[in-house]
Amino acid sequence: MTIDGATRLAGVIGWPVKHSLSPAMHNAAYAALGLNWCYVPLPVQPDKLGDALRGARALGLAGVNVTIPHKEAVIPYLDHLSAAAGAIGAVNTVTIEADGSLSGDNTDVFGFLAALERAGVEVAGRTALLLGAGGAARAAAYGLLTRGARVRILARTAGRAVVLAGDMRQSIPGAAIEPIAAPCPADLVVNCTPVGMWPHEAESPLPAGLALRPGMAVMDMVYRPLETRLLSQARAAGAQLISGLDMLVYQGAAAFERWVGQPAPADVMRAACLRALGEAHGL
Repeated sequence: MTIDGATRLAGVIGWPVKHSLSPAMHNAAYAALGLNWCYVPLPVQPDKLGDALRGARALGLAGVNVTIPHKEAVIPYLDHLSAAAGAIGAVNTVTIEADGSLSGDNTDVFGFLAALERAGVEVAGRTALLLGAGGAARAAAYGLLTRGARVRILARTAGRAVVLAGDMRQSIPGAAIEPIAAPCPADLVVNCTPVGMWPHEAESPLPAGLALRPGMAVMDMVYRPLETRLLSQARAAGAQLISGLDMLVYQGAAAFERWVGQPAPADVMRAACLRALGEAHGL
């Protein structure tokens, strides 16, 4: 990669962000298409979020992806929100428009649904249990509800689950969603928290009293490591496993297309992620 005065810049902001595979994924896509672009990780402390976005605009970045813990906090700093981002109440993709305005979108919901579709998981009429109530859980809840699923939310902070459910009911009339205080029977379990993410691979978000079983699908939005402890527990129980890597690739492909204006090479992006994971873990 040659960086010069014409190189377009994009990146990912989060705290922490050094674990992210997005730089490897996007830079591989740029190289495959012969684009003079570069994607970088941008560690941003929570109290510096506004400064970071103003800086991205001033420096002429094409856009930034947004990860934990900024997906909800970023909204007040944006000039425009897509319909999906507004309904979800979380943003993971910011585009810096030609006039300097900041447009927020949520490609997590696209990536989440695409990952389920790739795994052959039907959600209409099924019950999904979401672990967590942050920005990622909001995207999952919105996607599941628009596809006709029943959603239950189990979170350490009960108040956040109540707010999430209320927001979804307001955005989607008749939405079958409710916060719960204890695990319930479910067809699909989704970890929407960072529990189990490198370097804390020994941890699992699986709550006491939730029995995994054959016929159940378990998705972990954590993608580093590729098979988290939760997914290992699901494998041992005979449940279907869905890696967070698929969601990462598909949401990244959608962000790529918004910024670059051409189809993303999703297969190239997936291969780059797998290489990066292999290099990081000696696989």
